Amino acid sequence: MGVSSKGTRSSRNAQSDRAAAGGGAGASGRSTAATAKTGSERETSIRRGVEVLLSLATEEALAGSGLGVTRISELLGREKSQVSRALKALSEYGLVERDKDAGYRLGWRLYALAQLAGERRLLEAAGPMMRRLAHSLGERVHLSVLQGAETLTVLSESPGRSVETTGWAGRVTPAYCTSAGRALLLDWDTDELVAVFGQVDFISRTPKTVRTPRKLAAAVAAARGDGFVVVDGEFEPDLIGVAVPVRDARGAIIASLNASAPRYRFVDRVSEAAGELAAVSANLSRELGDPEAVPLP
Repeated sequence: MGVSSKGTRSSRNAQSDRAAAGGGAGASGRSTAATAKTGSERETSIRRGVEVLLSLATEEALAGSGLGVTRISELLGREKSQVSRALKALSEYGLVERDKDAGYRLGWRLYALAQLAGERRLLEAAGPMMRRLAHSLGERVHLSVLQGAETLTVLSESPGRSVETTGWAGRVTPAYCTSAGRALLLDWDTDELVAVFGQVDFISRTPKTVRTPRKLAAAVAAARGDGFVVVDGEFEPDLIGVAVPVRDARGAIIASLNASAPRYRFVDRVSEAAGELAAVSANLSRELGDPEAVPLP
């Protein structure tokens, strides 16, 4: 029995339609698979970053000066290249920071964002003490940490308000020309300061601003014996600031406490302010486990 030409054409058209449908499904499938792969890779990268952060919150990391790439890769069972990429991304956002011994630790940006990372006790204990100090001095008081060659304000109190989060907490300033920054550098020697600040552009904010790493080192060394730092007219022409370091249980400087104000109303009270700041700093350090912390003599 013969097949009509019309039937043959219909059969061929049906085959063509099925092939086209199959091709469309295949393309769609490939697109879906590519999207799923991209999503999976993103999820893996996020998971790896979280694992790295958690490794820096372990007792081993907190007891020392952080962890190096090799040790983190050993703990996580990850390749060093993967860990390095994760650390680089986290560092760009200030979630981790590298110390002078080439180890990594949790970054203070976490404190400013959520007050949940690292030594939460510092922020919890500092708030009430700083509030009383601000009222005693009649000036703003700030708690700052070192982030690279800059200082990050993580807590701020004023005489007339509670914690200020707008315009102060989260503010970044140069470490080389502020009292808060130099107090954070009191334990650094000249070579360490030159190594870190050698790449920094020393902007002359005022005629008094230090202009080289070695002049910064000399200023830090001159303040080291006093136990506090005074910076007069270097950050702003008519601003004077005084700062003291805050130490952790190991005696390492982890923050600075400072007060600053217009020179005309604060210059005669700098010594008094230094003593009060040092007393609060000693209390904070004892809260963090440093039994040897004492106020200035």
